Amino acid sequence: MSVPYSFSVLRYIHDAVTQEFLNIGVAVFSAEAEYLNAICTTKYGRISETFCKIDGVGFRQLSQHIQDSIRSAGREYSSSLPFEPNRSIEQILAKVLPRDDSSIQFSKAGVGLSSNLDQTLQDLYQRYVEKYLDAGELSRRSDDEVWRVFRGPLDRVHVLPNLKPKRIVAPDYDYEFQRSWKNEIWHVYEPVSFDMVEAASILDKANKWLGRASNLNDSAEPFRIHLLIGEPKDERLKPAAVKAENILNKMPVKKDFVKESDAESFAEELASEMKKHA
Repeated sequence: MSVPYSFSVLRYIHDAVTQEFLNIGVAVFSAEAEYLNAICTTKYGRISETFCKIDGVGFRQLSQHIQDSIRSAGREYSSSLPFEPNRSIEQILAKVLPRDDSSIQFSKAGVGLSSNLDQTLQDLYQRYVEKYLDAGELSRRSDDEVWRVFRGPLDRVHVLPNLKPKRIVAPDYDYEFQRSWKNEIWHVYEPVSFDMVEAASILDKANKWLGRASNLNDSAEPFRIHLLIGEPKDERLKPAAVKAENILNKMPVKKDFVKESDAESFAEELASEMKKHA
């Protein structure tokens, strides 16, 4: 059964006069379902890239505090106190984040109907926040730049013409890899840059691949993922890269990780394998 809900988008407002802003979170409220929940990002790279450098630690703490406060209020409401009739999401959120001239504010409410409020919250977060985050991550090198490190050696051994796009389809998720070939199983290749500015972005990226691989694990087609890793140039971020690889090792699929320092030997081995199965 569908229930009415309202939602509000959390925004970082750079300039109160021009009203330039970036979305950083979403809250969803349903009095009928006694539901209140929120998701807020702690990533600030897009803000720094778009507007100016900010206090990253302070931003993370505030964003996490807002999310935790809303979720705590939601647990209290659902477990003990009933929602007051005609209570609006604006009134509830104002107790967590009063409306003033600060740079972080909730938007005016939107409304809808939902049969699954948790999924609706995820969908709204994806729509208003998540889909913009990758473009805003501050990276020293993109995935495409890491691919160029591997592309040269693969081109020299004439492998590239044999690599084609392949979509791996699972019951609840699918993903198209741009480079793949098949012998007994599909081998799919993806460049992944861990050459980021922030350690948290490295770990977030590794966790994203863990989730992606976990969902693809239900595919009827057997496959092996080969991640072509671009390591951070900043020595201070090397420990984060080690943690990221530990996270990737939890991927419940057949997998290989190839570091860019091994690009030449990787290309030669792949060329040899393709000749065996020609």
